[in-house]
Amino acid sequence: MKVVKPKGPEIFDIELEKDLLAKNRNLAKENRKRFDHLKITAIDVMGSIGSGKTSLIKALLKKLNMGESVGVIAGDLTTTIDAERIREEGARVIQINTGKECHLDAHLVGQAIERMSLSGIDILFIENVGNLICPGEFPLGAHKRIVVTSTTEGPYTLIKHPYIFRQADVIVLNKIDLAKAMKLNPSQLEKDSRKINPQAPFIRTNAIKGTGIPEILRSLKFKT
Repeated sequence: MKVVKPKGPEIFDIELEKDLLAKNRNLAKENRKRFDHLKITAIDVMGSIGSGKTSLIKALLKKLNMGESVGVIAGDLTTTIDAERIREEGARVIQINTGKECHLDAHLVGQAIERMSLSGIDILFIENVGNLICPGEFPLGAHKRIVVTSTTEGPYTLIKHPYIFRQADVIVLNKIDLAKAMKLNPSQLEKDSRKINPQAPFIRTNAIKGTGIPEILRSLKFKT
């Protein structure tokens, strides 16, 4: 007698996940169409909690000095702290709070740009929720993706989380001033970066002091 094993929930979960990712990709394409129609260059900024994403965006805004012709969508779980810090640089800012969700998705970004006045915006930075796992699988419709890591995260960040770094157009090693105190060799991280994503520039920064910021803007093809 042939025993037929019942289908377990794992199969359903996998199919559901594929549907979810496919739906997100379609929504991301719609976001991209809108950005292209309005001639807005959108940049997705990803990285773990405390890597310095907000400080980096503030430094980029300061160097660009474009006021409200730059917009920022700030993603976080609950607070408006990052949005308030970014607003100090004169950019147009809207906050997305995701609650328990560990990343932004294309639907949330679509809702944000519906609420945000995009008229006159040339560049849009999207600060993703602090996480090195989930955001990589959920494109938002951005033209470029920056992934930020920092010297305080230790020497194995890139090799432990290769997927998100493979999605990067620019890889940033922030808090370079703390490398010696952390006994970290930035050159080794750069070698890891080259193995994982040889096309992406690896840029060392100190966002607070502005070190490396012009290099990022040049990598993104922005005038400095």
